[in-house]
Amino acid sequence: MASTNRYNECIEAAQRCAIACDNCAASCLREENVAHMAECIRSDMDCAQICRTAAAFMARDSEMAPQLCALCAEICQRCGDECAQHDADHCQQCAKACHECAEACRRVAA
Repeated sequence: MASTNRYNECIEAAQRCAIACDNCAASCLREENVAHMAECIRSDMDCAQICRTAAAFMARDSEMAPQLCALCAEICQRCGDECAQHDADHCQQCAKACHECAEACRRVAA
């Protein structure tokens, strides 16, 4: 278990991000103009999936974890940037979680 300690911060950020993305996507689907939120929903779904995958790679100390985290950082950044464009509280919370995860993943990928 000691070998995964170097990833703990990033694993936790990825898990928080995935949950925030799930919440954001579900909340966007309840918005009045769902079509306007389509790109946000798509971004949320991609981001949640890559975060869960990256967390699993880090949890098992995969030799590919740093490379996957580099991709995860890119997807989280894009999702966070998309969510930040919307005023809804769930989008703003998601943007924050995504940007925090992107930073944590960049540190792992470095």
